[in-house]
This record gives sequence, structure tokens and C-alpha cells, in this order.
Amino acid sequence: MSDVSDVHESAHAHCQSLQEALLRFRRRGLHDVADWGGQLAALLPVGGRLLAAGNGGSAAQAQHLTAELVGRYRQERPAYSAIALHADTSSVTAIGNDYGFDQVFARQVAAHGRPGDVLLLLSTSGRSQNLLTAAETGRAAGLRVWALTGPTPNPLARAAHEVVAVEAESTATVQEAHLVAVHLLCESFDAARARHRTPGAAGSALEAAGARRERPL
Repeated sequence: MSDVSDVHESAHAHCQSLQEALLRFRRRGLHDVADWGGQLAALLPVGGRLLAAGNGGSAAQAQHLTAELVGRYRQERPAYSAIALHADTSSVTAIGNDYGFDQVFARQVAAHGRPGDVLLLLSTSGRSQNLLTAAETGRAAGLRVWALTGPTPNPLARAAHEVVAVEAESTATVQEAHLVAVHLLCESFDAARARHRTPGAAGSALEAAGARRERPL
């Protein structure tokens, strides 16, 4: 009986931790995530690109986001350019083998990133060297670097132009809150894109310009 009680107590503590983290996130990070969605809604339809990366569970979150943008979140819409850098296993293993694991993302940022693109780096600790190197490379190449991290201060938050931090002690709680942030980013992206496409809105002209830009010469 005590084992069952211990499990229930652990589950309650886990849920309580998540509830408290999400409450803090609503107060401190919600506006920033919504703003990111708006920025992407202005960037991607005119030929911009999102690059995303993380390690372990954060890699899964990054790939979740890019899948929602290349596919769709809720409503039918065009596909947009979003690349999960860790998902290219041949590049990751070749770069890791030839240049070292610290370069597995930075080398791809140098290859795929263009000035004005966005590089989103996800990390619960904010201390992964391969993400720090990617951030440095992205900034040097003219990309806008965003970080979704755990508690601050941390090195990745300092290396990024903008950061949304989840304040929680448990890595699992941080990852769960990051998934909420990913979904809210998609919600904000779709809402902002819908506003841009309203007749007479400036974004409609931008999206049309993007379509012309992407047309083969």
C-alpha cells in the first residue's frame, strides 16, 4: 500500500511542479512566444527560413515545431521552410566525425542559414556546447538567434538575441513546458498569418512578394 501511496505522491508533486512552471511561464514568457509567432509569420511567407536544434528531448521538441510549420498545425495552409538540424543523421554523423560534436549544428547553420533567418535553439540546461557554437555561428552569419531554455542565467540565454526561459527545477518539467511553448508558437504563427492575409493588410503584399521570390528563374 505504501508503494502505491509513494507513486501517487510522486505524480502529484510532478503535476504540481508543472502547474507552477506554467503559471510562471504565463506571467513571463507568454508574450515573448506570441511575438516569436508574429515574427515568423512575417518572415517565412516571404522566403525566410527557421532552423531549429536541440539535444535529446529538446531535439524532439525542435523537430515537433518544424514538422508543424512544414506540415500544418490546425488549419490548412502553405508549407513553410523549417529545418530540424539534428534530424539529418548523415550530416550530423559526418560533421561529428570530421569536426567534432561541438560543430554538428554550427556547420549546418553555416550551410543553410541566410541573413534574416531565425535560428531557434532548445535546451533545458542552456549549457550544451554544440548549441552555444551554433548560436555564435548564427549571429556571425546574420541570423536572429532565439533560445528556449530552462532556468536562467545560463550561457545559451546570454548567447541568444532573445530568450524564453522556463523556471523549473526538474528537467522533465522544463521539457513539458517547452512543448506548451511550441504549441503556443504555432498558435501565434497561424493567428498572425491570418491577419497578414486579410485583404488590404500589409502582410498580403509581403506574402505575394515571397511567392515571386521563390519562383524559379
